[in-house]
Amino acid sequence: MAKNHKLVTPFLKWVGGKRQLMPSIVEHLPENIKSYKYIEPFIGGGAVLFSLQPENAIINDFNEELINVYKVIKQSPEELIADLKKHKNNPEYFYKIRSLDRSEQFKKLTAVQKASRIIYLNKTCFNGLYRVNHGGEFNSPFGYYKNPNIINAPTIKAVSEFLNTNEIEIKSGDYTEVLKRADNKCFVYLDPPYHPISESSNFTGYVRGGWNEDDQKDLKIACDGLHKRGIKFLLSNSSSEFIKGLYKGYQITIVKATRAINSNGADRGEIEEVLVKNYE
Repeated sequence: MAKNHKLVTPFLKWVGGKRQLMPSIVEHLPENIKSYKYIEPFIGGGAVLFSLQPENAIINDFNEELINVYKVIKQSPEELIADLKKHKNNPEYFYKIRSLDRSEQFKKLTAVQKASRIIYLNKTCFNGLYRVNHGGEFNSPFGYYKNPNIINAPTIKAVSEFLNTNEIEIKSGDYTEVLKRADNKCFVYLDPPYHPISESSNFTGYVRGGWNEDDQKDLKIACDGLHKRGIKFLLSNSSSEFIKGLYKGYQITIVKATRAINSNGADRGEIEEVLVKNYE
């Protein structure tokens, strides 16, 4: 088995990113995880994918802008790196680039330019918080960082190589469509928008429309479907009473996560999350 490539790491800072939870997640994965086809319907920043580096996977996210970045890194890494070099780290330029999705000009951008824009905004916006309003427009303010790592060419090249040397299918759409493709030779990791523990921690703003309790209940029904079909799944969510009650028929483990991204400083720091699984 090939050793994992150390430079294959998340290229975006993403709300609810799993980097610092990886030891707990790895502890709860099925044995011989590499023998399964890996399916992740809410890919986000991809920390679990890049940690496991499976040879065969389907990744998906409802956020088309995000999935476009994955596709561009796979198909056009050199063009992306070249475009990232054009960006400037100042507020006037930032707000000009941020406002593109409010204009007709946005439709004229190439896939590479759109991916470059998202990476640039992610690296230079306040607290790395990818957030959109109800119209689906990026609305995080400028971060005033001295030397943000906008280009990060080694990671882009390493991720591109990983996506091209393995069978990684990249999709954008409803998670239920991806789950239809799963069978008992697959392992599914689910990292949906978290149920908020408090109003100020409600971080559903990275996709237009957000998530609510009904969406969480629908996902639980989908998990029941996976279980009935003999498919192993692991799910992450907030340690709210609602989520713990929803999944009470499954194995629930409470883990500690350090959250650095939050619009409310008081909500940063160590918080409890849950890992839910349907296997020993």
